[in-house]
Amino acid sequence: MNSTHSPIDETPLFGPLPVELSENLRSVNPWWRGEPGVKLPEYLRWPFEKLHHLLRKGMTPATVLRGPRRVGKTILLRQLIHRLLTDGVEPERILYVPFDDLPTMRGIKEPVLAISRWFEKQILGVSFNTATQRDKPAFLLLDEVQNLDSWAEQIKHLVDNHSLRVLITGSSSLRIEQGRDSLAGRITTLELGPLLLREIAGLRFGFHHSPLWPNGATEVLAQPQYWLDIKASLASTNEIRRSAFREFSQRGAYPIAQEQTETPWPELADYLNETVVRRAIQHDLRSGPKGQKRDEKLLEEVFRLACRYAGQIPGPSVFVPEIKQTLAGNIGWNRILTYLRFLDKTLLIRMIPPAELRLKRKKSPSKICLCDHALRASWLQEIIPLDPAGLDAQPHLADLAGHLAESALGYYLASIPSLDVAHFPVRGAEPEVDFLLTLGSRRVPIEVKYRKRIDAHQDTLGLRAFLEKSVYNAPLALLITLNDQVQVNDPRIVSLSLSEFLWLR
Repeated sequence: MNSTHSPIDETPLFGPLPVELSENLRSVNPWWRGEPGVKLPEYLRWPFEKLHHLLRKGMTPATVLRGPRRVGKTILLRQLIHRLLTDGVEPERILYVPFDDLPTMRGIKEPVLAISRWFEKQILGVSFNTATQRDKPAFLLLDEVQNLDSWAEQIKHLVDNHSLRVLITGSSSLRIEQGRDSLAGRITTLELGPLLLREIAGLRFGFHHSPLWPNGATEVLAQPQYWLDIKASLASTNEIRRSAFREFSQRGAYPIAQEQTETPWPELADYLNETVVRRAIQHDLRSGPKGQKRDEKLLEEVFRLACRYAGQIPGPSVFVPEIKQTLAGNIGWNRILTYLRFLDKTLLIRMIPPAELRLKRKKSPSKICLCDHALRASWLQEIIPLDPAGLDAQPHLADLAGHLAESALGYYLASIPSLDVAHFPVRGAEPEVDFLLTLGSRRVPIEVKYRKRIDAHQDTLGLRAFLEKSVYNAPLALLITLNDQVQVNDPRIVSLSLSEFLWLR
């Protein structure tokens, strides 16, 4: 490894890097000097092993990990560097670049390419292609690369002309999405959200349990026996699952909320507002097409209403008058809808569309589902418990808790790759159904009834009406409840508590 450098580190193929930038790159890659990196959490989130496989042996040369801010993408990236070093990968084959933390990069026309070529010349010591031919490929881990202009074009040029492995993380999923088209066939994309319920159990209680959700073929979800087997297997996890759900109810699923349990809620709420919500609104979403600036006040108000009506289908009749009253302007539904779609692409919310059945799309707005109810609690300064004990203590919050339970379930379902999720609005005499899974030619309706007492007849009217329409080809239905062990005397309907369902992934 060539570790010498002059006031300007020359890269003959591309030109010099400023000495401050080359020094910063050496500083954030301490393994080049045989020194350890920053201290990392021991807990590994669910994508870790998959990312490790994709980085080393994936079908595409580049992998993109996208998701909201503060869910742990940078930690995963650094944990992967540690694993590579543990695997025996030579330190000079690993480049880490935090693009949102290198002010000395400003003014460089194509920083991804410039830094890559500097690394190839000054650190790796041979060309990327030569290293790969020697079975020692370079690994480039690029954090927050989407903040650069033309980042996707630079990555495309890099992987099209050089043999190497690349991992990209991006908090602005909107900008990551905009770059995916030009990288078709060159990247594999994973999405990371807040902690899963099993991850909360692992992080807080050291309890590790394999996921029960099917890996790949989701058609098994339309088989009644699958759900009966799930119900039977969940019994062994009851105590730890309920404990994890209680922690989820109280503090949400952002990693920092579950790691720093001694931090008072008001302090944590301020942190989430500043580092997640305002950062996304003020940084990720301000720049529109051709450099146009979006309305920050309108973005904040749209997000506030998305929090207020999480788990519901507010539509123009709610958004338009409330925003007009708050902002005192003539703001139409189309503009509001555009801003909602921006928020959806940041993964802060998910918009669940109405179902299309029999080639007819019901004219209904999307259902809004929030990535974590803790964001609602912090932004609106209104804490709503979701666990049975918490609601027993505050029964007047049961209706709001029901909406948030629906929001949590909707975001969870929409985050599962290749799962077709919709909501089923009222259609004439047909009652609405909260969610609808389409699994090949079959469908599974899901209804959320989040209350202490369930009326087995009244609370399943929508599910039974859907099941009885043979044209919908629904072999079973799911009833999601507050408490475990709800009994429904209809063999076509399987009941699961929200905590049981969230435990499956």
